[in-house]
Amino acid sequence: MDQSTHTDLLQEIFGRPGTGPLAGVVVADLSRVLAGPYCTMLLADMGATVIKVESAAGDDARAWVPPQRDGESTFFLSVNRNKYSIALDFDDPGDLGLVEQIVARADILVENFKPGGLARWGLDYESVSAWRPDIVYASITGFGTDGGAQLPGYDLLAQALSGMMSLTGSQHGEPYRAGVALFDVITGLHAAVGVLGAHHERRASGLGQHVELNLLSSALSGLVNQTAAFVAGGTVPTRMGNEHPSLYPYEPFPARNKELVIAVGNNAQFARLCTCLGAPELAADERFATVAARNANRAQLRELMIERLAARDAEDWFERLMAVKVPCAPILGVDEGVRFAADLGLEPVAVAGTGERRIPTVRHPASFSRTPVDYGQAPPALDGDRERVLAWLAAGRPVGAVAGAAVREAS
Repeated sequence: MDQSTHTDLLQEIFGRPGTGPLAGVVVADLSRVLAGPYCTMLLADMGATVIKVESAAGDDARAWVPPQRDGESTFFLSVNRNKYSIALDFDDPGDLGLVEQIVARADILVENFKPGGLARWGLDYESVSAWRPDIVYASITGFGTDGGAQLPGYDLLAQALSGMMSLTGSQHGEPYRAGVALFDVITGLHAAVGVLGAHHERRASGLGQHVELNLLSSALSGLVNQTAAFVAGGTVPTRMGNEHPSLYPYEPFPARNKELVIAVGNNAQFARLCTCLGAPELAADERFATVAARNANRAQLRELMIERLAARDAEDWFERLMAVKVPCAPILGVDEGVRFAADLGLEPVAVAGTGERRIPTVRHPASFSRTPVDYGQAPPALDGDRERVLAWLAAGRPVGAVAGAAVREAS
């Protein structure tokens, strides 16, 4: 089956418009909870046909409530739009055969089982690549497949073990986790980048490869300047509350009614800030004239700024400072953040699905000028797309599925 016929068949059976940059790409999604599903949702948004293979109990995240919408976990809804669900029991030979057929038709496979967990069914990379050497196979673990293989892959553990929590919280208070599973999300992003890189390379070589990711490596990469401080500079970063280790002023400051974040990144911005505060002389003061000097004299500068900021409300300062291009922002709630993005014309909410099942979701972060993403498929009900998946498989069983079954029987 040539590529155009293949893409047409996907559109006919699954009903996607086929306009995204990944139209025609098939992803076997054997992942659950967050890092893997976030990766595969990004791919699905871009037009890939993502077959979400679940157990009879479904993705664990389906049960993670509250909060919920009409009895469904909003956690699950947040990372599973544009996918097609089929529930299969890997221990059942017939169902395992269907999994193999899905893998045989896929360009990309994404899984986040425990290291070695798929080997018992012949679905690990070594087994699959024996009969699908062209597949891009992504494995997401918590802490790798060597010394960390037995550690549970929870984001909170990665935040603790990476040093993230040692950096989060007030200087003299206790460590805190981030308010979101940050490293699950970052690992999902890294996974999407990795599989797309491997998919691109395959077009030249004709060969797939194993793309391995883990939460801890993603965490250390995601800590950027903080890990570099130690790796390159021999400095061990510590908690500084809301302050930045290399920039000042760069934190919330109390205005007359509430706090306002001010983020000064260079001397020109600082000079404009001082003028707006009615104290232009501070920009020339040797204690504050350079980035290094402001860092060394934070306490004195903070007192002088607070004294002047007390004259107006945060909203007033926000307008005044932004008018002179001084980076600043009020601290908003999530609800206010969504509304603010809408006010800027960013259209943060995208309704996924058609007909009776339409779910508000957060828009895909990338916009494409020629091959736009679409939101035609709401997050799937468990096993809700069985008939469509089976119809797609029946439209042409590839040789790879037969080879996979032979490998399994031989072992």
